[in-house]
Amino acid sequence: MRDRLRRVGRVLQRARAAQRWRDRRRSRVGRLVTAVVCVLAGLMIATSALNARGTDLRPGRNTDLVSLIQSQSRRNAQLSSQLTEIRRQVDALSAANNAQEPDLGPELRRQSVIAGVEAVAGPSVTVTLTDAPSSVAANGIDPDLLVVHQQDIQAVVNALWSGGAEAMTIQGQRVIATTGVKCVGNTVVLHGVPYAPPYVISAIGDPVRLRAALTSSEAIKIYQQYVAAYDLGYQVRQDARSTFPAYDGSLDLDWAHVNREVSPSASPTR
Repeated sequence: MRDRLRRVGRVLQRARAAQRWRDRRRSRVGRLVTAVVCVLAGLMIATSALNARGTDLRPGRNTDLVSLIQSQSRRNAQLSSQLTEIRRQVDALSAANNAQEPDLGPELRRQSVIAGVEAVAGPSVTVTLTDAPSSVAANGIDPDLLVVHQQDIQAVVNALWSGGAEAMTIQGQRVIATTGVKCVGNTVVLHGVPYAPPYVISAIGDPVRLRAALTSSEAIKIYQQYVAAYDLGYQVRQDARSTFPAYDGSLDLDWAHVNREVSPSASPTR
């Protein structure tokens, strides 16, 4: 019995000794792995610092859409200001030239008004389009039916031109031959600048003819059906005298062609 106990004791002693050896070996390996990880981390930090040279290696956080639009809008405003100054210098030179050839003055002014690069004043008609109120959207109606689309703005613009408009503005910006109205999300972009509703379209001309053209427009009649059904906004105002600014943006034209085929008009839809 005693011999058996001694053998059990020796077995336990060997087991404890083996465990202590494994613990010492594991501690050495763990310390070695930790040291290697620290060295690698230090090398990565040093490499990043050398590559960055004081700059941000994660510029993506500054390229969100809102910031990009705001930055581009400021850039557009700066360029427009520079263009206005250059155009002022050109006008001064043209005026000096017209002094020598006065017969060209009236025709040059008439063409400037048509091109939209000269401020004009006169009686006007203004149309204001607005989205439906939020209370209507809560009734489960398709949101696409409750907002003003680019074709609605274009319908008003086309009707006013057909009514003999001599000059026009949208959101206070002068409309010229190359002006395009584009929807981007829930905003309308005009000359590179995004606008939210209400959308204000004004035209200088004979108020009687302008209002008659709005009334007879088939596209506007369809829009007014949505006004009645979903409470979209449509207001017409007449002013005895309004002043429209000159267009101060770029006049560059990338490409164009003559449309020699006129297709039959289709019924407008939203």
